[in-house]
Amino acid sequence: MQLYNLKDHDQKVSFVEAVKTGLGRNQGVFFPQNLAPLKDVDALLDLDFVTRSAKVLRHLLGDELSDETIAHMVEGAFTFPAPLVKVADNLHCLELFHGPTLAFKDFGGRFMAQCLAQFSQGEKVTILTATSGDTGAAVAHAFYSKENIDVVILYPEGKISQAQQKLFTTLGGNVHCYSVKGSFDDCQAMVKDAFLDEELKSRLGLNSANSINISRLLAQVCYYFEAVAQLPKAQRAQAHISVPSGNFGNVCAAMIAAVIGLPVAKLSATTNQNDTVPRYLESKQWQPNDTLESLSNAMDVSRPNNWPRVQTMLDNGDFSYDDFYSHGIDEATTAAAMKELQAMGYVAEPHTAIAYEGLKADLASGNQGIFLATAHPAKFKDSVDGILNLDIPMPKALADALAKPCLAEPMSADYQQLREAMLAKLD
Repeated sequence: MQLYNLKDHDQKVSFVEAVKTGLGRNQGVFFPQNLAPLKDVDALLDLDFVTRSAKVLRHLLGDELSDETIAHMVEGAFTFPAPLVKVADNLHCLELFHGPTLAFKDFGGRFMAQCLAQFSQGEKVTILTATSGDTGAAVAHAFYSKENIDVVILYPEGKISQAQQKLFTTLGGNVHCYSVKGSFDDCQAMVKDAFLDEELKSRLGLNSANSINISRLLAQVCYYFEAVAQLPKAQRAQAHISVPSGNFGNVCAAMIAAVIGLPVAKLSATTNQNDTVPRYLESKQWQPNDTLESLSNAMDVSRPNNWPRVQTMLDNGDFSYDDFYSHGIDEATTAAAMKELQAMGYVAEPHTAIAYEGLKADLASGNQGIFLATAHPAKFKDSVDGILNLDIPMPKALADALAKPCLAEPMSADYQQLREAMLAKLD
């Protein structure tokens, strides 16, 4: 598989190089040079999730890895289901929270861990990532206690839920966490600065597990095929998928799936009040505002790193702007959508409710709507209980994590402070 840097087209790398490098020159993200269509998608949709996922990834990766290697990595990563739950006659929810950290990022995090285990060959690796909520837990658990791998996680202090935070800040060992006085965008900027620091990259073997890493992105393509496979055959060509969008990696994976042949009629990339992309699509002016805190904190992102990948596919005509929607959903509407879903018999946390609300705005008659549930409602117990007047039972994984002390260290939004801390601990 050949990929190129969207900010420096002269930088071309293999999949293995892209996984190990993470971010390209000039902070550019890597993207496939060619997204060829699959043959016989109907036959693929009749396969089981793991078998189909190995074939989809084999198609995307080309001859770079053997069938046996890809199958082994998929079997090790995708050990939990992604059920499609019917909410109404033409509304379905794809539940992506059945993995070990109860969030969709388990799919990408665990596949990336499998990739690095194959590719690193015993070399020292330091995973550096910023999280606005669920990435931290997924990455921490995927790499916890892995030999020759350290994990460094930055998160905005006080701006993610306790349940999200405790799932990764209580592990210790090779997982090092820093609570940053600032926003997720501040954390992400520090990560980008680290990848421009050639000395640090070399000494610590830096890699990133954010959705900028192509291995995470390609893993997420697979569960969109699983979603459509669970629709009745007669309804598969009318799928309209709505993705709650912050850093835009998840909807980018959905678009890749559509480009290579998954029958997706329309896509919605629904944001919260951090609505840089919806405003851009209206005005054609890229004008990020200061990041606002919201009920859907994992989407509190004003400068989404994956937007260049999405825009590349739209500008190339691989997916039509006419079939791509993006709306910003405010706090009151988010709460109202949660109550509306509850009245339909489905309990959703804020991110899921935003995906539902965006889908509802654009779902055409005759289309089958699929909205993504990216996290278990208990990860946002305070807001869900308060808005829906419930007392959601706490899954054992969350209850156990909440009972443990937080091991994160405080840090200013200052790259030099991060650099010194990492060299002191890991060099």
